Amino acid sequence: MTKPALMVLKGITKSFKNGQESLQVLKGIDLSVDEGDFVAIMGPSGSGKSTLMNIIGLLDQPTTGSYQLEGEDVADLSENRLAKVRNDQIGFIFQQFFLLPKLSAQKNVELPLIYAGKSPRERKQRAQQFLEKVGLSDRSHHLPSELSGGQKQRVAIARALAMEPEILLFDEPTSALDPQMVGEVLEVMGTLAKDGLTMIIVTHEMAFARDVAKHVIFMGDGVIVEEGTSHQIFEDPQKEQTKEFLSRFRNS
Repeated sequence: MTKPALMVLKGITKSFKNGQESLQVLKGIDLSVDEGDFVAIMGPSGSGKSTLMNIIGLLDQPTTGSYQLEGEDVADLSENRLAKVRNDQIGFIFQQFFLLPKLSAQKNVELPLIYAGKSPRERKQRAQQFLEKVGLSDRSHHLPSELSGGQKQRVAIARALAMEPEILLFDEPTSALDPQMVGEVLEVMGTLAKDGLTMIIVTHEMAFARDVAKHVIFMGDGVIVEEGTSHQIFEDPQKEQTKEFLSRFRNS
């Protein structure tokens, strides 16, 4: 028996008021993500990628359309239930690291576990476990100011993992990093993908989509222009908009 999709979005639109005018950012998105999938969302600036990510992460609501998460219609969830799902089931990694400067790497990872009511012993164990997972056991007592950009982002990933979410969402996680540090984060995400963690990433970094992601979505002007496996999108794109976008990066 086929297992149902982890999340299903149908006819998702999103509009924002701009004075007297309405700006439609998403124009009817249909998307299905299976458990254990790694989805890369790509496209030019202004294509609606981050807006879609915010809706997937329950940080925003669509104007129209339906979103089912584990078979449950998100629109039917109370504010308390939405908050619990965000805290327990979804982990976020953003462009900025959002590390507290006066806390060590380990204490930064422990922080959400304090709010979750975990005991000091469990907080310490989980922090050590996931710092080791991202290759930072030897930096656990360092302050953020003593870490490189790649190391800071790996601490942020460990912090999200410590909550043991079902889904990890990455919004341009390497845009603030020097090129040589991107590889550090790519290696960690490759490990997580092999572990079967469900991940969705908004990125301009071709290596994430080409080398790690299972499913690539190319967006343009608020719609999904093309989607498929990484091989299909990178080796045999069908749409001119996708071809043009990829060629600009290949020739840069």
